[in-house]
Amino acid sequence: MRRHFLPKYLLAIPGAILLAVLVYNIPFFHSRLAWRLDNLRIRIQYAINPPEQVVFQPQEQALLDNQANEIVNATLTALTPTDTRMPVIPTATQPGPTTTPVPTATPTLTSTPLPEAVSLAGVKYEDQHNRYNYCGPANLSMALTFWGWDGNRDTVGEYVKTNKDDKNVMPYELQDFVQSETDYYALIRYGGDISLVKKLVAAGFPVVTEKGYYTYDLTGRYGWLGHYQFITGYDEAKQVLIVQDTYVDKGEDHEFTYEDFIKGWRSFDYVFMIVYPVDRQLQLFSLLGNYTDTDWSSRHALEVASQEVSSLNGIDQYFAAFNVGTSHVNLREYVDAAYAYDYAFQLYANLPDDGLRPFRMLWYQTGPYFAYYYSGRYQDTIDLANATFDTIGDDVLEESWYWRGMGRLALGDKAGATSDFQEAVRLHPGFTPAVYQLSELGVFP
Repeated sequence: MRRHFLPKYLLAIPGAILLAVLVYNIPFFHSRLAWRLDNLRIRIQYAINPPEQVVFQPQEQALLDNQANEIVNATLTALTPTDTRMPVIPTATQPGPTTTPVPTATPTLTSTPLPEAVSLAGVKYEDQHNRYNYCGPANLSMALTFWGWDGNRDTVGEYVKTNKDDKNVMPYELQDFVQSETDYYALIRYGGDISLVKKLVAAGFPVVTEKGYYTYDLTGRYGWLGHYQFITGYDEAKQVLIVQDTYVDKGEDHEFTYEDFIKGWRSFDYVFMIVYPVDRQLQLFSLLGNYTDTDWSSRHALEVASQEVSSLNGIDQYFAAFNVGTSHVNLREYVDAAYAYDYAFQLYANLPDDGLRPFRMLWYQTGPYFAYYYSGRYQDTIDLANATFDTIGDDVLEESWYWRGMGRLALGDKAGATSDFQEAVRLHPGFTPAVYQLSELGVFP
């Protein structure tokens, strides 16, 4: 009887696989290999199911269906540049996010002319290379080390990157790191502009912004991405801002024209964050003026967005319409926000399907969830989360899991809601909103 022996190289395959798995999970190698393997997987998935073809279509109406639709569509499409008013629609009364008021600075009667050019000294440049979606940690690290903080991008990343596949770090998460893990403060406002940025930088306050732009991502796909950028200077003669760009090669002292920067900044409602030591607070408030008040900032951002909806077209008009919704959410005017987002999603659906639709929008900004949920549109909340999952490759956005759970809970699906909240906590251990909802359901994560 003849025996059949496997070739020795076949016997070695299981051992090689086991060794590869063990090496892959060593932190040093994992941090350098995981994002490359993930990019390959996502590239294959995107080739099969192009994410820009996913279009969310709201199905519900919150209040005053016919009248509100008529007002919103007529007003948003026919506003004149001098008419910044939005349609007056009853707002929801459900609780939403709260803000901590900040003392309003006393405005100065005179202003000192700004220098023609400024480039702040003391910046320690850091890039985000060889890390996965690390622009948030890298930019915040630079904002902190400017003031003398002893840390780096990984110090921030270990706190704010709650799982290895985390697609985005929200501004409030960066702010939380500053205020809970350092001796510094961080202030977030909306509706910023180039003049304000120059005034802050000239006074020695670098500015962190979140903006969008079109480029090739790490999978090799061309499309719209969100990106934090650290502004440390400007040159009026060249009409440029000087930023420390963590993504591009040779990103130190990278220049953006004012026009290009505004175009990208628009897609995030002109949000900005300032990190500062407490002994510089009064000076900062004096520079900010009305921006020290969060509601003034959001109302100003709403006026800017409303004007831009009437004067822009194409993708820029979509971003402006989305900003109208975001500003209403920040003002806790949820029904107004819901109708504004309806219009934005309508504009999105009508954009050319040429690969340039910003399908990652809900990865970075969750305002529509607040709007739909707090105006009683629970199925739209669920449907929006599902559409967002369809664009991501991996369902790793804890915010979308949370809001889908909230929609399910409101419609009586406690089992589905519990599962969603648990997934949110798995992705983001200690995620406070989901932990709270689970405790209310008598479930411990």
